[in-house]
Amino acid sequence: MRNTRTKAVNFYPGLPVKNRPFTLEDIVCGVDEAGRGPLAGPVFAAAVILDPARPIEGLRDSKKLTEARRDELAPLIKAHALAWAIAECSHTEIDTLNILQATMLAMRRAVEQLATVPTIALIDGNRCPQFAPHIRAHAVVEGDDKVHAISAASILAKTARDAALVALHETYPQYAFDQHKGYSTALHLARLREHGPSPVHRRSFAPVRALIEPDLFGEFA
Repeated sequence: MRNTRTKAVNFYPGLPVKNRPFTLEDIVCGVDEAGRGPLAGPVFAAAVILDPARPIEGLRDSKKLTEARRDELAPLIKAHALAWAIAECSHTEIDTLNILQATMLAMRRAVEQLATVPTIALIDGNRCPQFAPHIRAHAVVEGDDKVHAISAASILAKTARDAALVALHETYPQYAFDQHKGYSTALHLARLREHGPSPVHRRSFAPVRALIEPDLFGEFA
């Protein structure tokens, strides 16, 4: 006789029970960002509260998934999660605040936009944004590959940011944002040298600032 029971899924495979900073009574959301390193465009963050009754197979760090697989998983996450939200900080906010503070702000915006209010947010990395007093924060190093809710947030943030950069390509096709998504690839740097910074480039980032203030940085290699 075939076993028809639902397969058990460990939502926190990298967090042993004794080390978990939450209880079964907590409402746990995972939080991650995408786009800290690029030279252009916004930084995105996502927050996800998964539904234990509707597990999603294949969740892991978005960087370890193909673009096609991320595009398959993103709508499943949105359909099956108890709550999810995506937020961003613009290139202007990044230049004003610095990239770390802009990332923390994008994470806070994502959590604040959740339709269900969490009691604890598990943050990928080693730093946490400040939330309202009723929401605890706990950093999980390499959490995007240890905690399924963080993996889900990683996927939503990454797919949303990639889509935003493809849209920017329509406005600024000379930079090929659809190919490198704003990262400092050889192609992107070559286009920067040829065309100079666009309105959506991050002027506080050295390769961009070097083109604006060459006397400060010397020749841009």
